[in-house]
Amino acid sequence: MTLKLHGFRARFGWATLAAVLLAQTPVPSAQQAGAPQGTTSPPPTFRVQVDAVTTDVVVKDDQGRFVPDLKKEEFEVYEDGVKQEIISMTMSHGGRVTNVLAPPPPPPPEGILLPPVQRVTNDTSGRIFLFFVDDLHLQFQSSGRVRELFKKISKQLVHEGDLFGIVSSGPSSIEIDMTYDRKRIDEAINKIAGSGLKPSEIIETGTGSEGVTELRHNAHVAFSTMLDALDNLEKVHDRRKALVWVSEGYDFNPFQDSRLGLKDTNSPFLQNQSNVLANNQDNGDGTYTQSIDPMLQQQKQSETFSDADLAMELGEVTKAANRANTTIYTIDPRGLIAGTDIDEQVDPTEWNNYVRKSQDSMRVLAEDTGGLAVVNMNNFDKALQQIDAASSDYYVLGYYSSNPDPTKRRRQVDVKVVRKGLSVYSRKEYTLKPPKPAAPAAAGRK
Repeated sequence: MTLKLHGFRARFGWATLAAVLLAQTPVPSAQQAGAPQGTTSPPPTFRVQVDAVTTDVVVKDDQGRFVPDLKKEEFEVYEDGVKQEIISMTMSHGGRVTNVLAPPPPPPPEGILLPPVQRVTNDTSGRIFLFFVDDLHLQFQSSGRVRELFKKISKQLVHEGDLFGIVSSGPSSIEIDMTYDRKRIDEAINKIAGSGLKPSEIIETGTGSEGVTELRHNAHVAFSTMLDALDNLEKVHDRRKALVWVSEGYDFNPFQDSRLGLKDTNSPFLQNQSNVLANNQDNGDGTYTQSIDPMLQQQKQSETFSDADLAMELGEVTKAANRANTTIYTIDPRGLIAGTDIDEQVDPTEWNNYVRKSQDSMRVLAEDTGGLAVVNMNNFDKALQQIDAASSDYYVLGYYSSNPDPTKRRRQVDVKVVRKGLSVYSRKEYTLKPPKPAAPAAAGRK
């Protein structure tokens, strides 16, 4: 059976994963429900829609091994300090999913001996992977490393029965619908080509009122692509959902002094724009100060908010991932970074700041969703093994929120087990979507 997922990005025309999975669930018709025929309509019934909250939980013993025999009674889930009633519980061990709370079978007729009934399991692993190739933030010279990385992913991470899709942010034009066919990974590998800006290009590119315009645009495309994906994944329950995000990270304000010409007083920028009013201005105490044109100073100040803007956009993505109960695993294919490329004439201090910020952005995406950030390391094999283990052995607990403040959007989640000596790993919070604005009244309606 092959399922397709369209709709992670509207421009690709993908449909919704939830619709595919929910279509397999039978819904009773009105006649089956015993609706009377030819009678007057019943009085209106007002209902409050409450969505179930699901959260992935990994429980390990003191030797780091997954504990697969926990029962519902051994879990405690708290939301904002209020204990919740667990209404669903599935467990995946070795990639095979078991419905722990499946109802017991009816008792056999007296005198008939039947073999014990095993817990109901799914015929697939239940794992859902989305691989994001952010080629807008992968330099061209990294293309070979990314292709080798995906060859490892194909062999070490994706197993038979895993449902996965692959999408890119830019000109690689990768749009692999959700499939079980691992051969489709080879199709994606052949298309991967980084198109990110090099440091010298960032320094030479045009600068808008908020920083490097092209960098912000590319980041917005990447984040918007994943927000659409996570919105669809939110509709899928009782499945382990992992987003593997391959990128060199994000920085909205890189190489600022070099971009504005402040590293070289003889730069054409300063000379042509007359941004230096007085160089080596005597302070009267034996020191000298370089005065900068007010317009240039204003440009620097406007860009100081770039880090806050990036943090806000990263926060929106991690909030969406936590709502969708999706774990993000970020991978920086640059590996261990010792210094800048010898072909790039970049100030070492600015380069180190750029690397730090871009790596930190990848850490935020992973750590704020309970995932793993594979940055500044070359051992991708070990990292993929960790991702594979985390996405194969887990529990999924579901409950209907009984939060005392239903209007509160940000909720803290705490999962505990009563069995002693075990470590619990799960998401710590989720954020509700803001309410949709009311539709405007029809014209002429009072």
